Amino acid sequence: MQTPTDNAVDAANEAPDSAAAGALDWHDVGEPDDFPDGAVWPVVAGGMAIAVFRQGEALHALHDLCTHGNARLSEGYIEDGCIECPLHQGLFDIRTGKPCGGPVT
Repeated sequence: MQTPTDNAVDAANEAPDSAAAGALDWHDVGEPDDFPDGAVWPVVAGGMAIAVFRQGEALHALHDLCTHGNARLSEGYIEDGCIECPLHQGLFDIRTGKPCGGPVT
């Protein structure tokens, strides 16, 4: 699996053409089988801490830092497609990085 060093790493999947996706800097962080279903794995790509998630056949990656506090999302809990921050229990959608619940916004 490769991941760009962008905070919204899944945005490349929504890019209208491959030229837009190619604008990101991609880094190899492992093979798909390295990431078991339902788990979160911390990796470093391009000097940035990334949390990698697997849901079935889909792999997702987010910046491994809560936007609300200085906590690693890779140390959180996955439930209903969201990762829960271990510090203040803020929720982020693992597919998009968008908040699923407070205190994060």
